[in-house]
Amino acid sequence: MHTTNLRDLYNLHWSKVILIAFVLLSLTVQDASAQGQGYRRKHLEYYDDKPIHYGILFAMPTTRYKIEHNSTFMSTDSAFAIQSPRNTAFRMGFIVNAFLTERFDIRLTPSVSLYDRQIKYSYPNSQKVEKRESTWIEFPLLLKYKSERRVNSRMYLVAGMSMAIETNVRRGRGGNAGTLDTKSTDFTIDYGVGYERFFEFFKFSPELRFSHGIGNVFQPSANSLSKGINKLSTHTVTLYLNFE
Repeated sequence: MHTTNLRDLYNLHWSKVILIAFVLLSLTVQDASAQGQGYRRKHLEYYDDKPIHYGILFAMPTTRYKIEHNSTFMSTDSAFAIQSPRNTAFRMGFIVNAFLTERFDIRLTPSVSLYDRQIKYSYPNSQKVEKRESTWIEFPLLLKYKSERRVNSRMYLVAGMSMAIETNVRRGRGGNAGTLDTKSTDFTIDYGVGYERFFEFFKFSPELRFSHGIGNVFQPSANSLSKGINKLSTHTVTLYLNFE
């Protein structure tokens, strides 16, 4: 029988807490800058006059699977709990940002991500951790809303969708081999908030982004690890460091 872990209840709120803290910290920095005395140089003054900007990104995702049990989990699976702990990953990629209007941009951030998602099976006398180490190429397409620029800083929001393709797929994995199998494509809904800081030669933008898988990446197979699972979807919270 599946039992509720109190730690999981707290985890439901961590994303909201991090988001609120990030927004408050960014607003504090922006307000402090805006209240400075005397002349302040405006870096990259004509930055928004260019139709397209390019950059690079480095990111630290924290990811897990959201698990939906099937109707026979309680009666046929020997595991009494199936959970997916959060794990930290690494991502790097490029930025292509196209100007639309004074307030909106369109943004493409193709990237490569190294994931180590896990599923933990709890049995009466033991535990088993199934690891899904994989490399993914991701193509997020985002709409970006920019606040009014205040000298060298401004806030922004992003929202859109992403397609991901696994590149190091092993033929014949899962099945009867005693390992869990997953699909090699994924689609997510993405949204987040960021803070832009203009320097003399570049723009630095820390960003917090949330991604929720909208498809089922679970691949049914004839082994014991698949018995209690009906659906797996990805959930990722990512801290980006963008340089343009």
